[in-house]
Amino acid sequence: MQNLLDGITKFRKKDFEDHKELFKELGNRQKPHTLFISCSDSRIDPNMITGTKPGELFIIRNIANIVPPYRESEEYLATTSAIEYAVLVLEVENIVICGHSNCGGCAASFKSAEELKDIPHTRKWLELIRPVRDMVLKEISENEPEAREWLMEQGNVVEQLKHLLTFPYIRERVEEGKLNLSGWYYIIETGEIFIYDKDCGEFKCEN
Repeated sequence: MQNLLDGITKFRKKDFEDHKELFKELGNRQKPHTLFISCSDSRIDPNMITGTKPGELFIIRNIANIVPPYRESEEYLATTSAIEYAVLVLEVENIVICGHSNCGGCAASFKSAEELKDIPHTRKWLELIRPVRDMVLKEISENEPEAREWLMEQGNVVEQLKHLLTFPYIRERVEEGKLNLSGWYYIIETGEIFIYDKDCGEFKCEN
């Protein structure tokens, strides 16, 4: 805990002072240009990997960067409501789905219900990427763990892009050219980012 408290002090004395005018401007309003949906993994820092400042990204983080397909419900829908707010209220111009290498959520999707019995809510959440898992199991044998990992993580990004288009207001804005969707795959150990090219169905390195 002490390192967090020390970080607060450092932020207030240096980082805040360096960007005082920016924070003053952000004090009354936000106008982010991009909704960034990424994994909750502690190794992912959206602002760091995109070189953005506070106020530029509206960020949603959850296990395995999942977007549940659109549905109307009386339940408490955290990810869905955040997407709704970003698009309909903040009017973001872009939505990025950012997956990453060595994703624990994607790896857990291959485990049995018995292996996940102690984390029932996580197990339920991962049902949303079961179609991707089933596809990977058909395509890649268990003797190729690295290929299976990459296909699962990248296939999951593509699947979530499809889920975004089940939101009526997102599909409408995309068709009107008012909203851009992009799928990214971030390699933690190298810092490389591969961006999905829907025309060829492949991820291409951008850096």
